[in-house]
Amino acid sequence: MLHTPKWGAGLSIVLRSLPALLTSPIVAIVAPNVLARIISPDTPFESLKVFLALPAAVQAAAFWISYVVFRTIVQHYQRRADRRRLGADVVEVPRVKMAWPWNLDLIPLAIQSRKTDYCGAPWDRFAREYGYTFNLGMFGKDQIMTFEPENIKAILSTDFNSYEKGPAFREKMKGVLGQGVFNADGDMWKFHRGMSRPYFSRDRISHFDNFARHSDVTISKILSRLNEPARLGLPAAVDFQDAVARFTLDSGTEFLFGQSVRSLEAPLPYPYEAPNDDSSSFTAAFAGAQDLMMNRLVSRDLWPWMELFSDHSKEQMKVINSYVTPILKRKLEEARARGLDSNSKATSEDTDPNGSQEAGDTLLDHLIRITDDISVIKDELINILIAARDTTAATLTFAVYILAENPQIMTKLRDEVLGRLGTSNHPTPNDFKEMKYLRALLNETLRLFPPVPINERTAMKSTVLHSGGKKYYVPAGATMPYSVLHMHRRKDLWGPDAEEFDPERWLDERLNKYLTPNPFIFLPFNAGPRICIGQQFAYNEASYFLSRLVQRVESLELVPEAHPDGTLPPSEWKSGAGRKVYEKIWPKSHLTIYSDGGLWVKMKEASPVSE
Repeated sequence: MLHTPKWGAGLSIVLRSLPALLTSPIVAIVAPNVLARIISPDTPFESLKVFLALPAAVQAAAFWISYVVFRTIVQHYQRRADRRRLGADVVEVPRVKMAWPWNLDLIPLAIQSRKTDYCGAPWDRFAREYGYTFNLGMFGKDQIMTFEPENIKAILSTDFNSYEKGPAFREKMKGVLGQGVFNADGDMWKFHRGMSRPYFSRDRISHFDNFARHSDVTISKILSRLNEPARLGLPAAVDFQDAVARFTLDSGTEFLFGQSVRSLEAPLPYPYEAPNDDSSSFTAAFAGAQDLMMNRLVSRDLWPWMELFSDHSKEQMKVINSYVTPILKRKLEEARARGLDSNSKATSEDTDPNGSQEAGDTLLDHLIRITDDISVIKDELINILIAARDTTAATLTFAVYILAENPQIMTKLRDEVLGRLGTSNHPTPNDFKEMKYLRALLNETLRLFPPVPINERTAMKSTVLHSGGKKYYVPAGATMPYSVLHMHRRKDLWGPDAEEFDPERWLDERLNKYLTPNPFIFLPFNAGPRICIGQQFAYNEASYFLSRLVQRVESLELVPEAHPDGTLPPSEWKSGAGRKVYEKIWPKSHLTIYSDGGLWVKMKEASPVSE
């Protein structure tokens, strides 16, 4: 029986790269033969005679070295001419110097760092040595990383048209994100953003019934678990990160699809036990897909070779699609039954800018009004779902981590919430406007633990970054990673206490001293034309959950003994430098930040108070 070959995600990329890879060895092999045919045996040049008498392998090696040197010289002068064209005072970005050729040792360094060190640790080291903008230079290519607000502002806003996600980034993410809004450029990006943006209107994201339903279920489930009789040998604790991921998944799927995945119906895991229900498989698939995308980003040009005959995203996407696709197909069939054929589709431009469609509309209903292309709709839904679930879950996880570590912050937050809402009233948008400390707490969480710590763009044309009085050359095709995680913790931008968690900095003179004159030092939701369309939704959801939590809980405490082995910070962090000396959990990131091993806590339920 013949077996159909399995083509991997990286095969087409490798095949497209072969001409460039094979040019120099082909020249090295063919050139000596051509030279031997055109050179007369009685040539007066003795050096040529000696060369042609050498073994073929030596001749090929000599030609290959000569070709590489010649090409390098030509590229050097072309690059210099391109740089000078942009200005006589434009200079190269400082290049990181590593031990291996083409800085290839950066790849194992980055991979190992993700496993054993603090989030983004290698880039801290390079910033100390080279400044806040440096060129990683892997594979001899430009990867210009920056923590400078001026540069990030240019990339995201003032020089927006010079930067895109880029073809290499899109290839890495295609297996998971498809052509959705987070993995599209140009007209495709405008189309996707135009489809989704009207749905996130102020009226719609202020409908709090969804938040109320799922937050109350989540909090009750947490407290119920903590009130159970202690299992023999197990600490009394609940994984808050897991619980809040279920909350954002259920509320997100209901908001987007009109149908919750109902992950909160499954039992919460006990310490040292992995959840094994269907909804946990869905959650694990989301995390696995993000891990894969991050591994591809870290591996750079090597990732296609690792997936020549496999697609590492296939298993995760099979689980995700098993939930999304049936809902999508059913909705499309219902739309067709109502007579919404392709001739009666709305366009993204025709959509009410306030997003006010029929009562009860979901994002899926909204998208079906615009297109019946199942692939386009599915890509957009998965993109928005990843953002809706993971960013808010990360913010809530780290906010509760801080509250557990800082009882005085918990007390102040409770005082504000109870003073405004009492112990049972549900919050409204007007309440959030008045609860300044709650917003300060969320902003401080987003500052120190931004949901997407590192992002990147690609320079589509040669341009210049203006930074610290210097003009840095950015060649066309350069990859541009930028880290808001590192920028948010810079002491020169935020003050000497930048690495400390202090919500008061959003309420006292430090706000006007640091942020007000330089707003681009705080970018948890990106900026410019691609700013997060769900920013206010995320603030509302996180604010709602925290308000309801502190109404019912008067204190929180970390339970480190409930963490799986190897997921707590190493003891040597305490004698290190930077934010890691404070940490009691291990922040890591795939596309979004998370606490390794979960966030195991116990809570003291507030005593009932008559109002």
